[in-house]
Amino acid sequence: MLKLLSGNVNQVISGVCIRYQEECVLFHASTLVTFKELTEWEINHYVDHFKPYDKAGAYGIQEWIGMVGIGKIEGDYYNVVGMPIGMVWEALKGFGMA
Repeated sequence: MLKLLSGNVNQVISGVCIRYQEECVLFHASTLVTFKELTEWEINHYVDHFKPYDKAGAYGIQEWIGMVGIGKIEGDYYNVVGMPIGMVWEALKGFGMA
């Protein structure tokens, strides 16, 4: 997976549904992550030391690979980490919860 991402753009899409009583809000966040060309050593080092087997896309942007292997992010960083928390916060404010 990391070999496929190397030198390419990965689109991360998260869908969110918040339901409170009879109200429901649905939205999604989309973030583009541009990878640098990764060397075989970089990929092996990351897999051996960070064990990304449970990660969607085979990487954790908050880990070492994000620091050395990501060239550009277009969109919400927290969407890539796992949840577009800023958008969730705004939705909760719409329910009067924040």
